[in-house]
Amino acid sequence: MNVSDKAIEMLCHHEGVRRKPYQDCIGLWTVGVGHLIGDGKSLPPEWNKTLTLEEVHALLKKDLVRFESWVCRLCPVNLTQPRFDALVSFAFNLGAGGLQRSSIRMKHNRGEFEGAADGFLLYTKAGGKVFQGLVTRRKDERAVYLGV
Repeated sequence: MNVSDKAIEMLCHHEGVRRKPYQDCIGLWTVGVGHLIGDGKSLPPEWNKTLTLEEVHALLKKDLVRFESWVCRLCPVNLTQPRFDALVSFAFNLGAGGLQRSSIRMKHNRGEFEGAADGFLLYTKAGGKVFQGLVTRRKDERAVYLGV
């Protein structure tokens, strides 16, 4: 399964599209559409450059393959396109471990879709702080998951 164009638009909206490396809200080095550079803790000299939009899209495409695979592995049942899109967006933001440990995954795999959808709203913190951008993103992911 692959994310839809609508999901890619949502990712670009929430992650932002940056051609130059920057530190995100918790200080991790990132570029493109939420692409973590190395371990995120330091900026290697070879990344101190401006990417073309083609390079940004290539990075996103490569990253999405990994996240799509994780969602298929961690949530192998009850996947519809909207649920898949929302779960990929969530995993893209929190990583495979975040999805694996989440109540969203557990409820989704048990077929508790309303509970899984509501679970998105619990993940609004980064670095111990609530961020309005994450609140908005989780509301959007919840709506996508429910097919709204």
